[in-house]
Amino acid sequence: MPTLEILDSTLPMVAIVGRPNVGKSTLFNRIIGRRKAVVLDTPGITRDRNFEHAEWNGRAFTLVDTGGYESEPRDITFQQMRQQSLMAVQEADVVVFLTDVQDSENPVDLDVVDILRRSNKPVILAVNKCDSPRVANESYGFSAFGFEHQYPISALSGTGVGDLLDGIVELLPEQTEDFNPSAHGVRIAVIGRPNVGKSLLVNSMLQRERVIVSEMAGTTRDTIDTSFKYIPDGGSEEDARIYTIIDTAGLRRRGKIERGVEKISSFSAEASLRRCDVALVLIDANEGLTEQDQRVAGYAFEAFKPCIIVVNKWDLVEKDNNTSGAFVKRLYEEMGFLNFAPIIMTSAKTGQRIHKILGLVDKLYAESLREISTPELNRWLKDTTTKLSPPWRKGRQLRIKYATQIGMRPPTFSLFVNSPELVHFSYERYLINQLRESFGFEGVPIRLKFNRKSGKRASDMIDYEEDD
Repeated sequence: MPTLEILDSTLPMVAIVGRPNVGKSTLFNRIIGRRKAVVLDTPGITRDRNFEHAEWNGRAFTLVDTGGYESEPRDITFQQMRQQSLMAVQEADVVVFLTDVQDSENPVDLDVVDILRRSNKPVILAVNKCDSPRVANESYGFSAFGFEHQYPISALSGTGVGDLLDGIVELLPEQTEDFNPSAHGVRIAVIGRPNVGKSLLVNSMLQRERVIVSEMAGTTRDTIDTSFKYIPDGGSEEDARIYTIIDTAGLRRRGKIERGVEKISSFSAEASLRRCDVALVLIDANEGLTEQDQRVAGYAFEAFKPCIIVVNKWDLVEKDNNTSGAFVKRLYEEMGFLNFAPIIMTSAKTGQRIHKILGLVDKLYAESLREISTPELNRWLKDTTTKLSPPWRKGRQLRIKYATQIGMRPPTFSLFVNSPELVHFSYERYLINQLRESFGFEGVPIRLKFNRKSGKRASDMIDYEEDD
């Protein structure tokens, strides 16, 4: 059996807990130094646990933002949020219990206090929204909770957060293992329209309930990163690979995105797409390719990201001998701009073919790093332009004098021409197809840049191709 180990626990873990709308995500963003968690003045914005590496005075730790704890959750999603908060307390080395100075007698706070006392975990009480010395004095009313460590803070302005971090670091256990937070491995972004099954796919790949799954669209609000180590079936520690999988909020057509939570979540999802190495574009097999699916896939294409088209819920499709082939053919016909991307039929619910996804990720990532030597590339160029001559436009013919690879991830090639204005999109597409036919680049977008040739004589450029 394959071995999978979540790497979040390598560093000491600090969990921020409390009831909804006390400022947990604002404090989370303040400590990590960037806006990762969605923040709005609306209860229940954070749904899943959100993990990020943080550091203070030379001590590194994993910071966990949680959804708001409710004593009597009103629906299944809030019940799951409550469970995620309890799991965060159970796994944490230090718990930051965040309260609101303006609401000192909330009964939900008393329920949280009871849970934290029974957890036997080191607890720091942080009283938020203390934006002035006068208001900070009111925070001492929370001393009745009986916690030894208490700090008045303002997560919004940063007042008192440094003192809070000093207190956290003092309570952290000794670090027994070095961990490089930048060693994230291959980043995999799971993208798709709302309610297509992204969170269920992430949980299936991780073999545990890492994120909340609900039939209600829009459950995922933040982008949730999870790093893990994977050893394939029959492999050893030497075969271990590191990955970071990113569960994103559902992407909609940009013009259809509503203000507030949905708009911020969409921006966050697109930012995660830009920083990933491979994108999994999720499609519902029951519904087939929708216009919204095409737009989501277009985001990945525009970002020049290697893509795997993951067809989810394949177990629910009635099949015959031609079903799979016909479905793939139709997808490529309707989504021609991604006709280079591999397609895999899966079921996140049953686990069907889920184990094959990481193998495809490895293949595409390796292809995105492929380098073609300049001599080899120019031999290819000579053969390719001989097979089909560059086009004529307005009485002038495009002449491509020289080519060289100038980048990877995505593979990027600079072609020196007599006039970039003479390049027609159909000939550019021909060159890209010929590059794939000759060198591979399966599942990887290719970028061509056409530059006006320099003052060098063309013969000087062409002579270089014979230089091994």
